[in-house]
Parts: sequence; structure tokens; C-alpha cells
Amino acid sequence: MTVFGVITPTVAVVILIVALIVFGPGKLPELGKSLGRGIKEFKDATDSGDEKQAAQLAAASPPDEAAGSKTK
Repeated sequence: MTVFGVITPTVAVVILIVALIVFGPGKLPELGKSLGRGIKEFKDATDSGDEKQAAQLAAASPPDEAAGSKTK
């Protein structure tokens, strides 16, 4: 029984063999490096987006001290 979304070792081997046939052994290291760089850039972009959003929220909300001194 196979669960969708899970790559079994057998499927991974078949995909690797097909990739070797299609791209050849010389291109696979380059493809792996490119894929790794792309994943790293994606993670960096999503992480920096979270930091920017947190900084914008902090700048938009007034500090507690300033709000307390205005009401006195």
C-alpha cells in the first residue's frame, strides 16, 4: 500500500536512474548544486520576509511608555 506524497526508496532509485539517463553523469552534480542554491535562496527570502513584517509591526505599534505619559 502506497501513501501519496511519500517517496519510498524504490521510487527514489527509479527517479535517480531516469535522471542519469536523461541528463548524464556529468550534469547531475551541477543540477544538484543549482537545486540546493534555489532552496537556500527560497528559505532566506521567506525568513527575511518574516523579519521585515515583525519590524514593521514593531514600528507601527506605539511604545507603552509613550502612551502612558500622554494620558497623565
